[in-house]
Amino acid sequence: MTEGNFVDYIKIHTQSGKGGKGSSHLRREKYIPKGGPDGGDGGRGGHVIVKGNKEMWTLFHLKFKRHLRATHGGDGGKQESTGADGQDVYVEVPLGTVIRDTNTNKIIKEITEDKEEFIVARGGKGGRGNVHFKTSTNQTPRYAQPGIEGEENDITLELKILADVGLVGFPNAGKSTLLSVITAAKPKIADYEFTTLKPNLGIVKYRDFKSFVVADIPGIIEGAAEGRGLGHRFLRHIERNSTLLFLIPADADDIVKEYQILEDELRRYNPELLDKDRIIAISKSDMLDAELKEEINNSIKGDFQGMKYIFISSVAQTGLQQLKDILWENLNKQV
Repeated sequence: MTEGNFVDYIKIHTQSGKGGKGSSHLRREKYIPKGGPDGGDGGRGGHVIVKGNKEMWTLFHLKFKRHLRATHGGDGGKQESTGADGQDVYVEVPLGTVIRDTNTNKIIKEITEDKEEFIVARGGKGGRGNVHFKTSTNQTPRYAQPGIEGEENDITLELKILADVGLVGFPNAGKSTLLSVITAAKPKIADYEFTTLKPNLGIVKYRDFKSFVVADIPGIIEGAAEGRGLGHRFLRHIERNSTLLFLIPADADDIVKEYQILEDELRRYNPELLDKDRIIAISKSDMLDAELKEEINNSIKGDFQGMKYIFISSVAQTGLQQLKDILWENLNKQV
């Protein structure tokens, strides 16, 4: 999938079908001149339904669909025949899609399971035919119910990536390079900030044919929690990752301070993100000799007390197997 095909935010106007009207038909057959009412009910209007699809990774297929309309229910007929139901409209979305009311920004539903369905616009009920209104004092009612109008809703679909591990770091920290080395993913890589503008997913192959999913997400900048830079569009993608891998380059001016800034951005956006397991990888460590690495190790040991951290180099491919071991152990420690 190319970067331009990744769409994670869509606004759609949905309109369900109107219910069909009931029939006020009176039975008229040879030798039965006064057969009484036999009008059938109207059919239900079509629903607009959002459905989860585990094979999908993007909302790109909805990029040019701004309006979704279901068909109306058919009218009732004679001999108590019920009108046909309107045709439902299905909107397939990737797992991890959040449905919001566009006007209130309230979350309506989160789709997290394959083939899970949720009706976002319910079709109107069909009207009842005159056969339902026959009484002892009114043997030939000549009226029936009209169908109920359908619903119109404005919804927003937001995709939150479902991955086991989310890469967190400043722009140009080496996240895309790491993903390209430990997975088969081929993200765009260049030596400037914000190379990654869309999230990338990669499957890490582990021992004994096991695997887990890593998401390389656009880098954080200070103020991301307030929406600066890529802001909330980035931060919502790490809400579903069970483990956060903080990537800090070895040539950073202050490794501990850089981590604290990243941590603070997550706290301000959603404090619950800090309840997730966190692992720190100091990237680009091929730039360090043994003496400098030991010096950095001694300086950060107290600040990262209790947290797992590891020196890695994606270019020299050092520390990567140990990193995989740490991630796998962390993801499966409660299994």
